[in-house]
Amino acid sequence: MSFPLAANSNAALAGDVSHYVSLLQNQICAALTTLEEQFATANHPAADFSPQSWERDGGGGGEMRVMTNGAVFDKAGVNVSTVWGRFDPRFAAQIPGAESDPSFWAAGISLVLHPRNPFVPAVHMNLRHLITTKAWFGGGADLTPTFVDPVEAAAFHQSMQQACDRNDPTYYPRFKQWCDEYFFLPHRGEARGIGGIFFDYLEEDLAKQFAFVQDVGAAFLDVYPRLVRAKAHQSWTAEDKHQQAIKRGRYIEFNLLYDRGTKFGIETGGNLEAIFVSLPPGAVW
Repeated sequence: MSFPLAANSNAALAGDVSHYVSLLQNQICAALTTLEEQFATANHPAADFSPQSWERDGGGGGEMRVMTNGAVFDKAGVNVSTVWGRFDPRFAAQIPGAESDPSFWAAGISLVLHPRNPFVPAVHMNLRHLITTKAWFGGGADLTPTFVDPVEAAAFHQSMQQACDRNDPTYYPRFKQWCDEYFFLPHRGEARGIGGIFFDYLEEDLAKQFAFVQDVGAAFLDVYPRLVRAKAHQSWTAEDKHQQAIKRGRYIEFNLLYDRGTKFGIETGGNLEAIFVSLPPGAVW
């Protein structure tokens, strides 16, 4: 693969990142498809992903994979992209290293999963590498249950902490706090979910940071299917589903008002359907 990069960037690492996010997309989609098959019924057969490739005007593109109305997931989106070009000058002023030179390159994976069962938590993960005149990694993973289960929350946080601790013992407390502060709806004074980890601008020793990002991806692949299997068989009422729809409304508010990934995708001319795949199929206020 070849693509324009800043002269001082590590082209080999960038290529490895672009390859990795596509590999992780395959692994995650396979795991979610297995869950669909495991919990399929006559009334709700297993859904499958519909892949859709896209190209970006200005450079690069990606692949959007979405499944809807499944046995386990009302909607699941797992997207990857590798894009490059030049930021709009207004937006460049907000990006480190782009103030004097608006050229950029970025690769990443982003997923949001909205389960059918209100007792199965929604989840988000994003892992990305961005290059301007600087280069860094960012991302994170967080859980958004409709009904908070302390055991479930502890399992998710333990998985994220283990991924952090394998790389730097200071990461988990820092990135957990960052996640708590970031995934917060100030206009409502409430957290979006039970948190996880969030990190950005990891620019020292990029090979080390790439190893950390891969550990986060592996942790997600381990923990989230376990959480789904623990709850997907559980029965629910119409009121439970209504509460899920209210929670989804909060999710929409955050993603449209505050989410960095949504803003970045729009400002860089990304695929709008891929950007908004994070939104649930239905919500109430």
